[in-house]
Amino acid sequence: MSTDTATAPTPLAATAAATDRPPVRFDTKIAVLLRDDLESWQRLNVTAFLVSGLGTRLPELVGEPYEDADGTAYLPMFRQPVLVLEGGKEVLTAARGRALGRGLPCSVFTSGLFATGNDTDNRAAVRAVAGDELDVVGLAVHGPRGAVDKVLKGARMHP
Repeated sequence: MSTDTATAPTPLAATAAATDRPPVRFDTKIAVLLRDDLESWQRLNVTAFLVSGLGTRLPELVGEPYEDADGTAYLPMFRQPVLVLEGGKEVLTAARGRALGRGLPCSVFTSGLFATGNDTDNRAAVRAVAGDELDVVGLAVHGPRGAVDKVLKGARMHP
């Protein structure tokens, strides 16, 4: 029998230890750009759809699964923050072009997707319109911080 009385850190102790570390500065950025004329429910819906594409295409962005003190498992999430910005139609159109021009992975949500009800129809709605003609209401992008900042030129932080 061991006489060692040391125990594993409590969740509170683990949290305190984590706050002693310097903040992490990521070399890359995940950002969502939303059109400023969307309804609140649309903003939330579009954001959820857009970031799902980044997580599936770039699995290295996703961290490890979570677990609470009771051992209940939860799904993993992105390892880094997601910035949410907004801008007018022209800002989104320009951002799409800059993201593609820089070869950055991005996802788009067009106004036509609000009228569809399933994944097949969503893809058909985007495929039916030439890229320069898309009515983009949301865009998610990932890449080096500076490159993403340049893509998002003219956008402002979401309120």
